[in-house]
Amino acid sequence: MTTKHSSYRQGFLSIVLHAHLPYVRHPEHDSFFEENWLFEAITECYLPLIGVLDRLQSDNVDYRLTLSLSPTLMTMLRDSLLQTRYLKYLHSRLELAEKEIAKTRRQPEYQKLARLYRRFFLNALNIYQDRYQGDLLAAFKKHQATGKLELITTAATHGFLPLLNVSETAVRNQINTGIATFKANFDDAPAGFWLPECGYYPGLETLLADAGIRYFFVDSHGVTDAVPRPRDGVYAPIDCGNGVAAFARDPESSHQVWSATEGYPGDYDYREYYSDIGFERDLDYIAPYILDRKTRINTGIKYHRVTGRNLPKDIYDPRQARAKAYQHALDFIDKKQQQINRLGAAMDSAPIIVAPYDAELFGHWWCEGTHWLECVLRLAGEKTNGVRLSGCGEYLQQQPPAQVATPSASTWGDQGYSAYWINDTNDWIYPLLHKAEREMEKLAQDLQGLALSALQKRALNQAARSILLAQASDWPFILKSGTTIDYAGKRVTDYLARFNYLHDSIRKNRINERYLTALEIMDNIFPDLDFRDYAAAKVKPSRPKR
Repeated sequence: MTTKHSSYRQGFLSIVLHAHLPYVRHPEHDSFFEENWLFEAITECYLPLIGVLDRLQSDNVDYRLTLSLSPTLMTMLRDSLLQTRYLKYLHSRLELAEKEIAKTRRQPEYQKLARLYRRFFLNALNIYQDRYQGDLLAAFKKHQATGKLELITTAATHGFLPLLNVSETAVRNQINTGIATFKANFDDAPAGFWLPECGYYPGLETLLADAGIRYFFVDSHGVTDAVPRPRDGVYAPIDCGNGVAAFARDPESSHQVWSATEGYPGDYDYREYYSDIGFERDLDYIAPYILDRKTRINTGIKYHRVTGRNLPKDIYDPRQARAKAYQHALDFIDKKQQQINRLGAAMDSAPIIVAPYDAELFGHWWCEGTHWLECVLRLAGEKTNGVRLSGCGEYLQQQPPAQVATPSASTWGDQGYSAYWINDTNDWIYPLLHKAEREMEKLAQDLQGLALSALQKRALNQAARSILLAQASDWPFILKSGTTIDYAGKRVTDYLARFNYLHDSIRKNRINERYLTALEIMDNIFPDLDFRDYAAAKVKPSRPKR
């Protein structure tokens, strides 16, 4: 356990959670399987995270945490249709938990867990419906106002910017639309920006500066391979040469949590994500709670803990798991202190350890992750050691970057570059995206300054929405990972087909208002989008030849 010691050096720990889901909303169907991605994340990640923040506030814990909320996620969390469907989802899980309590009446260990799930779903309902009236952004905004939670955002639809960079306009609109969505929800612009997939290319900092961004994040090699090479490595931000700072991911903190073999979530005391009654109960019993009453899916009710491969699954013990999460939190803080002691001996300024993670890891993939996070924030807030929590914006106010350098092109994906987002499973996407972007820019340029009807403006704005939605990094990611590949491929082709239809209709001045209205209902994101932003920046005149 970490204790106060005179030899401790002071340093800073910045924990950054990136919360993002692709825009999945299907009013044309009574229910839609992929909408469950949002409902599971709300239940298992976002609501438990809000519970953590509420408890920390109630106990007056002096924590710091950074949360990046993607524009697509913000839009879905505030969508009345999805809010209604989420309540229906939550009530169905409560009903299933009640059935499980009855079914396990002769299995006391299992019934104890079934009752725990009923309490869990009831607590989720209380926080969602009663405490925050379905408005989770209001919950985050409340904690932002305390100064302890820093909210930032990312690109409009999480477009993978290095592969959209054939058009500066495409990248600029992803950035600016994302920031505009954040401002519309939180009444202020973010200081920080999460690059989708941590995808950086030299020059991107110029567009971020134009948008008013003060800092962003890259993977470790984005800074260790910077030019010139920074003397403090990943433990101090660098100035990109225009006042915008780049912070790098700490590989040690990443390994402790992300490593499949050595990371905390793989401990045998933790709950097994893949053991779910949706795949284990008789089909007739589970049918009302799975897809189309026949395709098995996760229900969120899981009875077993992590065990080794090819071994029988042991029953899950929540108390033992929470105790292990606390021990792992102690271990994490202790290792951060050891890092700070090592770094402090070689650095002139206090080091900052940046630990960024996907928010959905905590609670969803790693059930005990939110408890681990709460323990880490409480332990660091005790000030009994040299570890101090800090947001990156707060750190910059105290210690501006001491070195100017240009980060290296990089991502946090497999192999560290763009291979996960462009390969033989998804490379067909990009020529189509680039063609549509060029056509959108040409259309906006041709119509700029003309007297347009309200119907034409609506069609132009909807065409721009289709472009943004097609650019989401999620679709090539899913095609590579091989999960819901049919859906991902259809999303890209559907959005591009909608754009092509609108583009042709506008060019021919034959806009079908009924069809346009249907598209506006289905893709009702970015209400303030202005097609004029797609008129490409004027090319600077070339010097006359001598």
